[in-house]
Amino acid sequence: MSRELFIQTKENHYPIKFCQSYDDLIHLLDPIQLENKKVCIVTDTNVEKFYLEEINHLMSKHTKKTIAFVFEAGEKSKNLETVNALYQRLIDEQFDRDSILVALGGGVVGDLTGFAAATFLRGIDFIQLPTTLLSQVDSSIGGKTGVDFQGYKNMIGAFYQPRAVIINTQTINTLPKREFYSGMSEIIKHSFIKNKDYLEWLEQNHKDINALNQDVLTEMIYKSGCIKKGVVEKDAKENNIRALLNFGHTVGHAIEKLKDFSLLHGECVAIGMVVAAHISCERGYITTTDLNRIIKAIELFNLPTKVEDINKDEVILATKSDKKVKSSVLSFILLDAIGEGSIYKDIEDNEMEKALEYVMN
Repeated sequence: MSRELFIQTKENHYPIKFCQSYDDLIHLLDPIQLENKKVCIVTDTNVEKFYLEEINHLMSKHTKKTIAFVFEAGEKSKNLETVNALYQRLIDEQFDRDSILVALGGGVVGDLTGFAAATFLRGIDFIQLPTTLLSQVDSSIGGKTGVDFQGYKNMIGAFYQPRAVIINTQTINTLPKREFYSGMSEIIKHSFIKNKDYLEWLEQNHKDINALNQDVLTEMIYKSGCIKKGVVEKDAKENNIRALLNFGHTVGHAIEKLKDFSLLHGECVAIGMVVAAHISCERGYITTTDLNRIIKAIELFNLPTKVEDINKDEVILATKSDKKVKSSVLSFILLDAIGEGSIYKDIEDNEMEKALEYVMN
């Protein structure tokens, strides 16, 4: 069954189109009018071997010129050095303001490509072709772009919306299982902060999800897309409600940095969600039963709820450098109930210490 969503913000509007192959990609991109435009497909060394040849072949027949820029896969490539290399390639190929970048890959590829598009010649168009579960339900939707700086996640970036997002759900079949479960972290997050019924659906369908049942996966990605759409349309630049999507991310980003990116993003977010849920429980916002349900839901999708070999004081210090700090005050997302996230700005270090001890035991 074909699905489609539309994101409508004050600055932009664009479609999110679902498919199960790239056969109709050019047709799906008809409104963008690729003819007489130069296109650069940006991807990494992991995705290159699966999809670059196919996308390059399709694009080359319908564009003025199509080139590819491939960088080494992994979070450690998500930096200004890689962006500079991409800029140089675009300059060498005489790309102009009518040119288009295509982000073919996961969150690292999408974030980096979007940032390059936002800044090259003061802004050119880009298209998202997310190939990981995490990017399909989260990073490709909403216009957050950026790169890391000296280990700090997404410290340099811009809000810049794509022209279109094309989600080929079949690409999940080529994902390593660990990457798949990492993406599930963002999906579970959506249920925790916005929709308790969605959590129940995930719990009931976890076996089919883990078995990669295509119909169930498509329904799940669509449901999460609807939640992300609702949040982004109300707050495109994270001035208020969009911050709810950072549930688990403040501590998660700190752990990711301190573990030198040996844990995947979604794995760190999963641990961060347990920390936030523990604080919520200690404050009396949710019950111990709720906390245990949250932990069990995370574990249903083979995600960690504990972490070893980190120093809690270093985690707390790292959170104070998080980009969510404004006027020296850290915005932290807690749960008033399962399905009801809220923004708090009064988190004390001792609360975080106790919650970190809980996930370190």
